[in-house]
Amino acid sequence: MSANPHGVQVLGGPVERGDEILTPEALDFVAGLQRAFGARRDELLERRAQRRAEAARTGRLDFLPETQHIREGDWQVAAPPADIADRRVEITGPTSRKMAINALNSGARVWLADLEDANTPHWDNVVSGQVNLYDLVRKQIELTTPEGKQYTLRDDVRHAVPLVRPRGWHLPEKHLLVDGEPAVGALVDFGLHFFHNAQELLNRGSGPYFYLPKMESHLEARLWNDVFTHAQSELGIPHGSVRATVLIETYPAAFEMEEILYELRDHSAGLNAGRWDYLFSVIKTFRDSGEYILPDRNSVTMTAPFMRAYTELLVRTCHKRGAFAIGGMAAFIPTKDPATNDKAMGKVHEDKKREAGDGFDGSWVAHPGLVPICFEEFDAVLGDEPNQIDRTREDVTVTADQLLDVAATPGERTIEGLRAAVDVGVRYIASWLGGNGAAAIHNLMEDAATAEISRSQIWQWLHNDVVLAGGERVTVDLVREVLADTEKELRGEGLAQDQVGRAVELFEQVAVADEFVDFLTLPAYDDLP
Repeated sequence: MSANPHGVQVLGGPVERGDEILTPEALDFVAGLQRAFGARRDELLERRAQRRAEAARTGRLDFLPETQHIREGDWQVAAPPADIADRRVEITGPTSRKMAINALNSGARVWLADLEDANTPHWDNVVSGQVNLYDLVRKQIELTTPEGKQYTLRDDVRHAVPLVRPRGWHLPEKHLLVDGEPAVGALVDFGLHFFHNAQELLNRGSGPYFYLPKMESHLEARLWNDVFTHAQSELGIPHGSVRATVLIETYPAAFEMEEILYELRDHSAGLNAGRWDYLFSVIKTFRDSGEYILPDRNSVTMTAPFMRAYTELLVRTCHKRGAFAIGGMAAFIPTKDPATNDKAMGKVHEDKKREAGDGFDGSWVAHPGLVPICFEEFDAVLGDEPNQIDRTREDVTVTADQLLDVAATPGERTIEGLRAAVDVGVRYIASWLGGNGAAAIHNLMEDAATAEISRSQIWQWLHNDVVLAGGERVTVDLVREVLADTEKELRGEGLAQDQVGRAVELFEQVAVADEFVDFLTLPAYDDLP
């Protein structure tokens, strides 16, 4: 354990080159953010719980009457910087060194450098991710594997521009104490990257760009905006240098899209349709209600009426205000089986074609092999234009009732769906506990949202006494039976035994407990060293 004279304690162990990141000056900067904004963050988390209780009581969400003047006002967000004016293809992934190099070389326009859902917050991952960001900003990142394979930045491609995704407001950083209390994970992630790299990025003709996850209200966006303003002022960085794209991936945030853009208008880089976490949030918000029970996860597509309403409203809102609208994830991983691969790639084409046609300015892929498909579909619509922000979609009108119309979603709830949810949820948690937050499971690249949908859906089915299509009633005994089958199968595959056992325990804890745990990563984080 090391101490800092400014009330900062680093409880995490040594990380290679960690002393370059965890300098007294950098830690002092992070401590300043924590002291200025930590208490407001705590209040906003408490407000989430109050709002959830109100939604459960009334059975609905709605647009806010007190912010009607913002929705009806005449305002625009700041124009985009030149290096992110074209975002037609974005690749996502954790900030490991190999991923960073492959992402910058992928041909994608943007790399979502993920310190959040695709990253297990082991202290080693937290700090080494910052080391990798430091190096890639300076174009000095390279890797030689133990097998002798070398990874370097290519000089014959346009490197993807990094947009860093810090952790959500709810996650602490237990390895870094400020005045005796764990720092807010989001402020640690943002603060270290901003302190070390903001000026260097500006010197290179870019800037400190971010993705902001898990927000539930415009007040949370206001907090981020104040963090940006404070950070820029502290380091003498010009106001407006920070640009942030907000993931609309919670149900409450879908009703505050305009207000979120408004709060961040000097620092906005638009909104993203975070589809998997959105489904998790739908379930979480109305988990006690029989009106909001989804069918099997794999049968809920982007053409479901409530999902269609959400994406149409997002494009309309963004383009009305001069902001980017970025589409959702294509999680498929290319496979060697031709039939399986052709079917998967066909779905990616279909997904990206729909998004480009709907007016999105770009979209996400999880694997370099999907970059050409995304380019093909967006090039067909954008041509030589960098984006289609000028396509304002005035034909779109979305009501609160349309956003809430979960009951119209086609599909069944089946025992196969239950088994699939347990299987992928336990596999992901086992991977996460082992330090890998971006897990390849059944030819899909999964992150924490996968496990959240899986366990929340089972919790909802169980606590609403759901009877599956085959006649089976979802009970604790049935869930435990499926868990036992899954554990046996995973042990037979030779996965790390301690991780499998703990993953099964954690999944059961968050899937069948009487009280719904807000995020499974909170109890799982307690397990990390």
